[in-house]
Amino acid sequence: MSPVKATQFIPLELDKPYRITLISEIEQTTGSFKFRAAWNVVCSVDADHFLAASSGNFGQALACAAAMKNKGCTIVMPVRSAKVKIDAVRSYGAVVELVDTRVQSRADKVAEIAKRNPDYHIASAYDCNFVIQGNSSLGVEIARSGIPFDRVIVPVGGGGLSSGIISGFCEEGCTVPVWGAEPLMGNDAARSLREGVLIRNEQEPQTVADGARTVSLGEKNWEILKTSMNGIYEVTEAAIFRSMATLANLGIEVEPTGALTLGALLENEPISGHYGCILSGGNFDRDSYSELVLRGSQME
Repeated sequence: MSPVKATQFIPLELDKPYRITLISEIEQTTGSFKFRAAWNVVCSVDADHFLAASSGNFGQALACAAAMKNKGCTIVMPVRSAKVKIDAVRSYGAVVELVDTRVQSRADKVAEIAKRNPDYHIASAYDCNFVIQGNSSLGVEIARSGIPFDRVIVPVGGGGLSSGIISGFCEEGCTVPVWGAEPLMGNDAARSLREGVLIRNEQEPQTVADGARTVSLGEKNWEILKTSMNGIYEVTEAAIFRSMATLANLGIEVEPTGALTLGALLENEPISGHYGCILSGGNFDRDSYSELVLRGSQME
């Protein structure tokens, strides 16, 4: 039996002229959608040791999946990663290599480790067909839910989740529009979609949404998104805080990246329709979470 858990569909009761259903991966194995991808990678690749760069969620997921398959795992993480995510990666037996991204990029650190260990399999958190395939299982679940969505909104970092959901929709013949929600501070995907070419940030954006601190979309993800994503909301940091506070008031604790989708609606409120908002994960440091929720509450 697969350890991948089914997503949760949660109707959200807000005094709004439109409907919202939360598509929650908070209770997924390792606390985020990333386990879908990581499990598929570890099951699909013949390797004894996996190496990846991650802000935390993919690192946790890959470490857990590797442990389940009795494989080794090394995760390169920014020094500013949430402590709870660093501790979680280590709890699954993986080696954590911390890097100051202002001095050395995660990709360069991964290349440095791989040079010393040529037998390690380098796993991308998003720019990988196995990742897209793993994440497509969420798209299939949404398509089969029978919920009449007018639009599904997906957090965007490297594009692994959004391209996976679109792939799952295509597999099921689902034509519901897919929109991204990206931090305005790191809006490379939105700019890419507008310009029709893949655009990179000059450096990792220091948005509070750590899961979206990517330099650019992955090449494989872009090939799907450039023709199949309907649009991207560019979400301010303030809207992320407001979204976290709104959800916290309803007893739903979500990390900043997961709050992007509801934040997109709170900042660009439609006059009607039924929206599916993907909550991509719920891993956070308790102290920083409380501070962000408090800031969001003061903005309402």
